[in-house]
Amino acid sequence: MQRDGIVKSLEQLIPGVRNGCPGHLGPLEGNKINLGGVMRRLFAAVFAAVVWLGCVTIAPAQDYPTRPITMIVPFPAGGATDTVARFLGEKMRAVLGQPVIIENVGGAAGTIGVTRAVRSAADGYTLSIGTSTTHMLTGGLYNLPFDLLKDLDPIILIGSEPLLIVGKKDLPVTDLKGLIDWLKANPGKASVGIAGVGATGHLTGISLQRVTGTTFEFVPYRGNGPAMQDLLGGQIDFMIEPASNFKSLLGTGNVKPFAITGKARLPSSPNIPTADEAGVPGFFASLWYGLWVPKGTPRDAVAKLNATMTQVLFDPQVRQRFAELGIQMSPIDQQSPEALRAYQKEEAARWWPVIKAANIKVE
Repeated sequence: MQRDGIVKSLEQLIPGVRNGCPGHLGPLEGNKINLGGVMRRLFAAVFAAVVWLGCVTIAPAQDYPTRPITMIVPFPAGGATDTVARFLGEKMRAVLGQPVIIENVGGAAGTIGVTRAVRSAADGYTLSIGTSTTHMLTGGLYNLPFDLLKDLDPIILIGSEPLLIVGKKDLPVTDLKGLIDWLKANPGKASVGIAGVGATGHLTGISLQRVTGTTFEFVPYRGNGPAMQDLLGGQIDFMIEPASNFKSLLGTGNVKPFAITGKARLPSSPNIPTADEAGVPGFFASLWYGLWVPKGTPRDAVAKLNATMTQVLFDPQVRQRFAELGIQMSPIDQQSPEALRAYQKEEAARWWPVIKAANIKVE
């Protein structure tokens, strides 16, 4: 406290208080307190109680959490990230013994929800779930009021979902090599539907142009749904978007799947090769999911949340659900907070220059 002769030190006001928290306060009557009057002694007692309560309400690490946790989803309810968040939240509740409340804060490619998380108290009771778009790409697309790579502490890399390069049913090619040859023979004429400017599919398409020496036109839509309708209707030639979007269409003959951009084939569609296998060596891209907390969250809380999530991801029901969603779980050696931080920086170093070089503008 201020020591200017007007406001006395805590030790002077309340004997027995040491290092900010009272040990044994002892009877106030047995100590000479230079306050004068019953009211001042009463104030000292009340102040001591407040200080004591302030010290004991910080629960030991082994007791965390002692109240519900909020998980901020940076998209409206009903989307892929929201589905993953609600499923994982229920599994986390079983381990932590406290509810995980989902708060949907959508808008501006997820930046509004991420901003909310960054500005939340760093006490372990606010989680920020998101994707490579919300927690990596937006750092290169927007002038954010915070540092996306520093102002959130990582918990775990949850998993990733490869993108599918898929064409309309009457496109005159049958595989990825044929598609590339056709694009080279028709420079600038093909149209590619994207779920939004600067989205994962858009940047993956730009990368594909660079490594294959092809050019094609990007047609932005407000999400994957409208773009898929135009693909089915033949208004656009192909798309490069998360594979789960096309799950119901595969095998129907209504679209032509050429390759996935993951490092391994999808268990649910083992007949679709990877781009690496199909003629574009080393071409990999994915939409990945992660979990973060506000910067400065106690290390014990971070460690417990990470341990909880590794246990959750080991659950057979979670593995089965992820397989149904087309999400490939992160390897066990990539499930530490340090691994997520390193991967996030690595991805930013890969994609932010692509955004800059392409002069992508987000309105």
